[in-house]
Amino acid sequence: MDLDLLSSLAVQNDTKVLLLVLDGVGGLAGPQGKTSLEAAHTPNLDALAKSGVCGFHDPVAPGITPGSGPAHIGLFGYDPFRYLIGRGVLDTAGTPFVFATGDLASRLNFATLAADGTISDRRAGRIPDEEGQRVTDLLAKNIKEIEGVQVLLQHVKEYRAAAIFRGKRLDGHLCDSDPQKVGLKPLDVAPTQENPTVEAKEAARLANTFIVRAKEILAAEAKANFVMMRGFDVYEPLPDFCELFKWRACAVAGYPMYKGVAKLAGMRVIEEGQSTVEEEIDLVIRELPKTDFLFLHVKKTDSKGEDGDFEGKVEVIEHFDRLLPRLVDLKPDVFCVTGDHSTPCSLRSHSWHPVPICIAAETARVDACQTFSETSFLTGGLGRIHSTDVVPLLLAHAERLQKYGA
Repeated sequence: MDLDLLSSLAVQNDTKVLLLVLDGVGGLAGPQGKTSLEAAHTPNLDALAKSGVCGFHDPVAPGITPGSGPAHIGLFGYDPFRYLIGRGVLDTAGTPFVFATGDLASRLNFATLAADGTISDRRAGRIPDEEGQRVTDLLAKNIKEIEGVQVLLQHVKEYRAAAIFRGKRLDGHLCDSDPQKVGLKPLDVAPTQENPTVEAKEAARLANTFIVRAKEILAAEAKANFVMMRGFDVYEPLPDFCELFKWRACAVAGYPMYKGVAKLAGMRVIEEGQSTVEEEIDLVIRELPKTDFLFLHVKKTDSKGEDGDFEGKVEVIEHFDRLLPRLVDLKPDVFCVTGDHSTPCSLRSHSWHPVPICIAAETARVDACQTFSETSFLTGGLGRIHSTDVVPLLLAHAERLQKYGA
């Protein structure tokens, strides 16, 4: 939907909207012929499904596997094709780092490079925050500039960091160096355009030089002895989410990338106390009275899917289900539970499959769905929508949209 049109219809009122994103919640059939959602015991999610209208959304388009950035951008109402933001900017925006106009940012994955030059672990054994901060500081101490361009390092979380190049006009149309699979050699960073700009060629050269120097500095590390670069982009904020839809918006998310996309959209982002889902819910309880729209992000469903841990994903879903009554008891006027994308354990990655979604509200036309699951939602009243339809539906169910036309 056109953002200007939607904004022109938006009105203010006192309703509360809670958008809960269980990252990567959608799946495929596992060992017993059931998805993780179907295998999990979820009486509270099932009760929510019975009280609302259910279906699926396509994060980007049918058949297209989304990254986390485009998937959330779509959920917030922005066209993910028009507002494509690189992971480097998204991850960095979720940290205390302050961007300057023209900064080129890239996400860094600390990784383990084997003796034969192939990647043996794309996440360096999922090193903890303190190790990630230490090796980031090591790089920052030894790489301050390349060819007169300032290099700024920012730890993000665990094995994730960011490199920001400042002081020269650069082009972010660059490919990743991450081969996406273990056992393969890292790729050279190169321009992605058929006729690359001078700025893209220069940016690629700077990135490849950075990788070479980082490899030398990290050579003695047992796990994080290499870096891979991905998600290059030049910083540019999104149209303001709060101004567009005439509401106060707040984000509670434990991982910087999701804080980053919320910050770029202009939401107020809560920084403290989000190391567990319980702590996140505590913050939602504290913050919902102060805001109109609250985005809550839960990560572990996606992590277990990417690890191929079917039972682990079931346990994460069941654990959250036991906590769900604390959110239901807040009685938001509109409560939407969905995912940003599907992460089937059998694929160990994001997938193109449509994502389950449920909207519970007094204004919802309740359908016949009895359980919160992929099979049940095939009969849901929402059918199959686009992710950019979610915000208009939330606004409508919150009675925050005027009639269009006479």
